Amino acid sequence: VQLQASGGGLVQPGGSLRLSCGVSGVFNILNAMGWYSQAPGQQRELVASVTRDGCTNYADSVTGRFTVSRDNGKRTVYLQMNSLKPEDTAVYYCYAEIVSTALRRQNIWGQGTQVTVSS
Repeated sequence: VQLQASGGGLVQPGGSLRLSCGVSGVFNILNAMGWYSQAPGQQRELVASVTRDGCTNYADSVTGRFTVSRDNGKRTVYLQMNSLKPEDTAVYYCYAEIVSTALRRQNIWGQGTQVTVSS
């Protein structure tokens, strides 16, 4: 099972970006999906998550600016990032909680995509 993220880049303060992350491979159940960020010298932190039923959770710092969503048919999670600030600059990692074909719970991580907010 693999996750492939895309959509990062360089944007000016106040701008927007949309990240996407698709899951490929064979597994039994796809549970929660979401995004973490890691700025240089910092720990990886949860940005936003969405359950299989569409319930969302956000870090306080992005509430009202970012929107997480998913398309279960496409096995893809999205992160719409609006009103971006320089402090949002980080590598963004998508993740997925799955139940494997061997009925084991696993957390799968994507490769990370760089988001840089700068004028």
